[in-house]
Amino acid sequence: MESHGDDHALEILVARGKAAQSGLRPSMRRVTTATAIYNDLREAIISMRLVPGTPLQEKALTQRFGVSKTPMREALIRLADDGLVDIFPQSGTFVSHVRLAEIPESTVIRQSLEDTAVQRTAEIANAADIARIDAIIARQRMLADLGDTDAFHEADEAFHEVIALIAGYPNIPRLLRQVKVQIDRARRLTLPVAGRMHQVIDEHEPIRDAIARHDVEAARAAMKTHLAVMRLDIDRLRLEYPDYFV
Repeated sequence: MESHGDDHALEILVARGKAAQSGLRPSMRRVTTATAIYNDLREAIISMRLVPGTPLQEKALTQRFGVSKTPMREALIRLADDGLVDIFPQSGTFVSHVRLAEIPESTVIRQSLEDTAVQRTAEIANAADIARIDAIIARQRMLADLGDTDAFHEADEAFHEVIALIAGYPNIPRLLRQVKVQIDRARRLTLPVAGRMHQVIDEHEPIRDAIARHDVEAARAAMKTHLAVMRLDIDRLRLEYPDYFV
Protein backbone atom coordinates (compact mmCIF):
# COMPACT_ATOMS: atom_id res chain seq x y z
CA MET A 1 0.00 0.00 0.00
CA GLU A 2 1.24 3.51 -0.79
CA SER A 3 2.32 5.75 2.05
CA HIS A 4 0.75 9.15 2.70
CA GLY A 5 3.94 10.70 1.34
CA ASP A 6 3.51 8.79 -1.92
CA ASP A 7 -0.14 9.89 -2.06
CA HIS A 8 0.92 13.53 -1.72
CA ALA A 9 3.54 13.17 -4.45
CA LEU A 10 1.03 11.56 -6.77
CA GLU A 11 -1.59 14.25 -6.08
CA ILE A 12 0.92 16.86 -7.25
CA LEU A 13 1.52 14.80 -10.38
CA VAL A 14 -2.22 14.60 -11.04
CA ALA A 15 -2.54 18.37 -10.99
CA ARG A 16 0.33 18.68 -13.47
CA GLY A 17 -1.08 15.98 -15.71
CA LYS A 18 -4.52 17.58 -15.89
CA ALA A 19 -3.00 20.97 -16.64
CA ALA A 20 -1.02 19.44 -19.51
CA GLN A 21 -4.23 18.06 -21.05
CA SER A 22 -6.10 21.35 -21.19
CA GLY A 23 -6.49 22.88 -24.63
CA LEU A 24 -5.30 19.83 -26.56
CA ARG A 25 -6.94 18.73 -29.77
CA PRO A 26 -8.47 15.21 -29.50
CA SER A 27 -6.03 13.85 -32.10
CA MET A 28 -3.08 15.04 -30.00
CA ARG A 29 -4.41 14.24 -26.53
CA ARG A 30 -3.40 10.56 -26.17
CA VAL A 31 0.25 10.92 -27.17
CA THR A 32 0.74 14.27 -25.46
CA THR A 33 -0.90 13.08 -22.26
CA ALA A 34 1.31 9.98 -22.20
CA THR A 35 4.37 12.19 -22.54
CA ALA A 36 3.17 14.56 -19.80
CA ILE A 37 2.56 11.66 -17.42
CA TYR A 38 5.93 10.15 -18.34
CA ASN A 39 7.71 13.44 -17.63
CA ASP A 40 5.96 13.97 -14.30
CA LEU A 41 6.53 10.43 -13.06
CA ARG A 42 10.13 10.51 -14.28
CA GLU A 43 10.86 13.66 -12.32
CA ALA A 44 9.14 12.28 -9.21
CA ILE A 45 11.24 9.12 -9.40
CA ILE A 46 14.55 10.86 -10.06
CA SER A 47 13.88 13.40 -7.31
CA MET A 48 13.13 10.52 -4.90
CA ARG A 49 9.65 11.86 -4.15
CA LEU A 50 8.65 8.38 -5.29
CA VAL A 51 11.22 6.14 -3.63
CA PRO A 52 12.45 2.75 -4.87
CA GLY A 53 9.91 0.03 -4.32
CA THR A 54 6.87 2.33 -4.45
CA PRO A 55 3.97 0.51 -6.15
CA LEU A 56 2.53 2.24 -9.22
CA GLN A 57 -0.96 0.79 -9.54
CA GLU A 58 -2.21 1.40 -13.04
CA LYS A 59 -5.87 1.61 -12.06
CA ALA A 60 -5.21 4.07 -9.25
CA LEU A 61 -2.99 6.20 -11.49
CA THR A 62 -5.52 6.35 -14.34
CA GLN A 63 -8.20 7.44 -11.88
CA ARG A 64 -5.98 10.07 -10.29
CA PHE A 65 -4.79 11.50 -13.61
CA GLY A 66 -8.24 11.16 -15.17
CA VAL A 67 -6.94 9.33 -18.25
CA SER A 68 -7.51 6.00 -19.96
CA LYS A 69 -5.25 2.97 -19.59
CA THR A 70 -3.52 3.48 -22.94
CA PRO A 71 -1.53 6.67 -22.22
CA MET A 72 -0.76 5.43 -18.72
CA ARG A 73 0.65 2.17 -20.07
CA GLU A 74 2.68 4.06 -22.67
CA ALA A 75 4.19 6.24 -19.94
CA LEU A 76 5.02 3.25 -17.72
CA ILE A 77 6.63 1.36 -20.61
CA ARG A 78 8.85 4.36 -21.38
CA LEU A 79 9.83 4.56 -17.73
CA ALA A 80 10.66 0.85 -17.77
CA ASP A 81 12.86 1.42 -20.83
CA ASP A 82 14.66 4.14 -18.84
CA GLY A 83 15.31 1.70 -16.00
CA LEU A 84 13.12 3.69 -13.62
CA VAL A 85 10.20 1.27 -13.35
CA ASP A 86 10.00 -2.50 -13.03
CA ILE A 87 6.95 -4.17 -14.55
CA PHE A 88 6.11 -7.66 -13.26
CA PRO A 89 3.11 -9.12 -15.14
CA GLN A 90 1.95 -11.20 -12.19
CA SER A 91 2.89 -8.83 -9.39
CA GLY A 92 2.50 -5.23 -10.51
CA THR A 93 4.57 -2.19 -11.38
CA PHE A 94 7.06 -0.65 -8.98
CA VAL A 95 9.58 2.17 -8.92
CA SER A 96 12.89 0.46 -9.62
CA HIS A 97 15.80 0.39 -7.23
CA VAL A 98 18.90 2.41 -8.07
CA ARG A 99 21.05 0.07 -10.13
CA LEU A 100 24.58 0.34 -8.86
CA ALA A 101 25.94 -1.83 -11.67
CA GLU A 102 25.00 0.86 -14.20
CA ILE A 103 26.69 3.73 -12.40
CA PRO A 104 30.37 3.02 -13.30
CA GLU A 105 29.69 2.97 -17.04
CA SER A 106 27.38 5.99 -16.78
CA THR A 107 30.11 7.82 -14.87
CA VAL A 108 32.69 7.08 -17.57
CA ILE A 109 30.35 8.35 -20.30
CA ARG A 110 29.48 11.44 -18.32
CA GLN A 111 33.10 12.25 -17.52
CA SER A 112 34.06 11.93 -21.17
CA LEU A 113 31.29 14.19 -22.43
CA GLU A 114 31.69 16.77 -19.66
CA ASP A 115 35.45 16.84 -20.25
CA THR A 116 34.91 17.49 -23.95
CA ALA A 117 32.47 20.30 -23.21
CA VAL A 118 34.51 22.07 -20.53
CA GLN A 119 37.69 21.84 -22.61
CA ARG A 120 36.05 23.62 -25.54
CA THR A 121 34.31 26.15 -23.31
CA ALA A 122 37.60 27.07 -21.64
CA GLU A 123 39.03 27.72 -25.07
CA ILE A 124 36.28 30.01 -26.40
CA ALA A 125 34.24 31.49 -23.53
CA ASN A 126 33.80 35.26 -23.61
CA ALA A 127 32.69 37.75 -20.96
CA ALA A 128 29.01 37.20 -21.69
CA ASP A 129 29.47 33.45 -21.29
CA ILE A 130 31.16 33.90 -17.91
CA ALA A 131 28.27 36.15 -16.85
CA ARG A 132 25.82 33.33 -17.67
CA ILE A 133 27.82 30.92 -15.53
CA ASP A 134 28.04 33.46 -12.72
CA ALA A 135 24.28 33.96 -12.74
CA ILE A 136 23.72 30.24 -12.28
CA ILE A 137 26.23 29.99 -9.43
CA ALA A 138 24.59 33.00 -7.75
CA ARG A 139 21.22 31.26 -8.03
CA GLN A 140 22.70 28.07 -6.60
CA ARG A 141 24.06 29.99 -3.64
CA MET A 142 20.65 31.54 -2.94
CA LEU A 143 18.89 28.17 -3.21
CA ALA A 144 21.48 26.49 -0.98
CA ASP A 145 20.88 29.15 1.67
CA LEU A 146 17.13 28.51 1.37
CA GLY A 147 17.61 24.74 1.55
CA ASP A 148 15.60 24.22 -1.66
CA THR A 149 17.05 20.92 -2.91
CA ASP A 150 14.71 20.52 -5.89
CA ALA A 151 15.43 23.95 -7.35
CA PHE A 152 19.11 23.57 -6.50
CA HIS A 153 19.25 20.35 -8.51
CA GLU A 154 17.71 22.17 -11.49
CA ALA A 155 20.30 24.93 -11.17
CA ASP A 156 23.04 22.31 -10.95
CA GLU A 157 21.80 20.80 -14.20
CA ALA A 158 21.75 24.30 -15.72
CA PHE A 159 25.40 24.85 -14.75
CA HIS A 160 26.53 21.78 -16.67
CA GLU A 161 24.14 22.48 -19.53
CA VAL A 162 25.37 26.02 -20.09
CA ILE A 163 28.96 24.77 -20.33
CA ALA A 164 27.90 22.39 -23.11
CA LEU A 165 25.91 25.13 -24.86
CA ILE A 166 28.82 27.58 -24.75
CA ALA A 167 31.02 24.85 -26.20
CA GLY A 168 28.57 24.46 -29.09
CA TYR A 169 27.45 20.96 -28.10
CA PRO A 170 23.70 21.32 -27.45
CA ASN A 171 23.06 17.58 -27.67
CA ILE A 172 25.36 16.65 -24.79
CA PRO A 173 22.78 17.58 -22.10
CA ARG A 174 20.13 15.53 -23.92
CA LEU A 175 22.40 12.50 -24.12
CA LEU A 176 23.44 12.83 -20.48
CA ARG A 177 19.84 13.14 -19.33
CA GLN A 178 19.30 9.54 -20.41
CA VAL A 179 22.70 8.17 -19.44
CA LYS A 180 22.84 9.43 -15.88
CA VAL A 181 19.37 8.68 -14.52
CA GLN A 182 20.72 6.32 -11.86
CA ILE A 183 23.49 8.77 -10.95
CA ASP A 184 20.92 11.55 -10.56
CA ARG A 185 18.76 9.46 -8.25
CA ALA A 186 21.74 8.81 -5.99
CA ARG A 187 22.74 12.48 -6.16
CA ARG A 188 19.33 13.62 -4.95
CA LEU A 189 19.89 11.69 -1.73
CA THR A 190 23.10 13.65 -1.06
CA LEU A 191 21.69 17.18 -1.39
CA PRO A 192 19.83 17.25 1.96
CA VAL A 193 23.09 16.36 3.75
CA ALA A 194 24.22 19.38 5.74
CA GLY A 195 26.67 21.45 3.74
CA ARG A 196 26.44 19.39 0.54
CA MET A 197 24.81 22.06 -1.60
CA HIS A 198 27.44 24.61 -0.61
CA GLN A 199 30.10 21.99 -1.29
CA VAL A 200 28.76 21.64 -4.84
CA ILE A 201 29.12 25.38 -5.30
CA ASP A 202 32.68 25.18 -3.97
CA GLU A 203 33.33 22.54 -6.66
CA HIS A 204 31.73 24.62 -9.41
CA GLU A 205 33.65 27.83 -8.71
CA PRO A 206 37.12 26.45 -9.69
CA ILE A 207 35.56 25.23 -12.95
CA ARG A 208 34.18 28.71 -13.58
CA ASP A 209 37.47 30.40 -12.68
CA ALA A 210 39.52 28.15 -14.95
CA ILE A 211 37.12 28.80 -17.83
CA ALA A 212 37.40 32.56 -17.23
CA ARG A 213 41.21 32.30 -17.37
CA HIS A 214 41.03 30.11 -20.49
CA ASP A 215 43.06 27.57 -18.55
CA VAL A 216 41.96 24.40 -20.32
CA GLU A 217 43.85 21.88 -18.20
CA ALA A 218 42.74 23.48 -14.94
CA ALA A 219 39.11 23.45 -16.14
CA ARG A 220 39.35 19.79 -17.04
CA ALA A 221 40.96 18.94 -13.70
CA ALA A 222 38.33 20.87 -11.73
CA MET A 223 35.52 19.15 -13.60
CA LYS A 224 37.11 15.75 -13.00
CA THR A 225 37.39 16.47 -9.28
CA HIS A 226 33.77 17.60 -9.13
CA LEU A 227 32.43 14.50 -10.86
CA ALA A 228 34.61 12.16 -8.78
CA VAL A 229 32.89 13.18 -5.54
CA MET A 230 29.80 11.18 -6.49
CA ARG A 231 31.76 7.91 -6.37
CA LEU A 232 32.54 8.56 -2.71
CA ASP A 233 28.94 9.47 -1.92
CA ILE A 234 27.57 6.22 -3.35
CA ASP A 235 29.56 4.11 -0.91
CA ARG A 236 28.04 6.03 1.99
CA LEU A 237 24.53 6.10 0.52
CA ARG A 238 24.54 2.36 0.06
CA LEU A 239 25.04 1.96 3.80
CA GLU A 240 22.47 4.61 4.75
CA TYR A 241 19.76 3.50 2.30
CA PRO A 242 20.29 -0.24 1.74
CA ASP A 243 16.69 -0.72 0.55
CA TYR A 244 17.10 1.79 -2.26
CA PHE A 245 19.97 0.11 -4.12
CA VAL A 246 20.53 -3.17 -5.96
